[in-house]
Amino acid sequence: MQKNNLVILIHGLHQTAWIMRPLAKRLQTTGLKTHQYGYRSMRDGIKTNSARLNTWLEANHHPDQPIDLVGHSLGGLIIRNFVAQHPKWQIGRCVTLGTPHNGSISGDYIWRLAPAIIGKSYEQALDGTVAPLPKGIELGVIAGNKAQGLGQPILAYHNRKLRKADVETPSENLAHDGTVYISETKLISATDHIILPVTHTGMLVNKEVAEQTIHFLQNGQFKHEIHKP
Repeated sequence: MQKNNLVILIHGLHQTAWIMRPLAKRLQTTGLKTHQYGYRSMRDGIKTNSARLNTWLEANHHPDQPIDLVGHSLGGLIIRNFVAQHPKWQIGRCVTLGTPHNGSISGDYIWRLAPAIIGKSYEQALDGTVAPLPKGIELGVIAGNKAQGLGQPILAYHNRKLRKADVETPSENLAHDGTVYISETKLISATDHIILPVTHTGMLVNKEVAEQTIHFLQNGQFKHEIHKP
């Protein structure tokens, strides 16, 4: 990543662009230029929202200038769809924060019980069917293991079901950030993966998450001497 790369920050489900501002400000202190991309996470599907990002870039950014992408939760899946569907852009590096790359169990429960809460973000995204990561894309994945948040009751219920059914599941596979399991964040094609003691939403205002994001954008890897998975 060069310092003149534009870093695009993409929020998650039920959020707006302003929630990425604390992270944006920390990136800006290192001289990075940022843009907080806002989209309709429930009314529009992932392909529509990544296409609108492409339209914004066509109007505001030159294709010869590389961009970096940072996405929280569903925003990370938009990144994956965007880099797959719009290859004309020069992608520097990407970082996802609490993104369920393999699909969301909590999202699946909500989809079946009350689909209106999830909206169009489930299909081709939270259901685990988002486009594969193209070759050559450097992706760093940050996961949290502090189990607090609105999704905690759902995941606690799911964990109890697994134990009751005597499903042999390693304890590390039951860890989550209150919304997303750590196992759901892991992607074989990712460049690096790190686990930090943060919640799903709390990671957006966490100083260490910001530092690790900056480090990956600059170096293509995380600082694993701080917290090893």
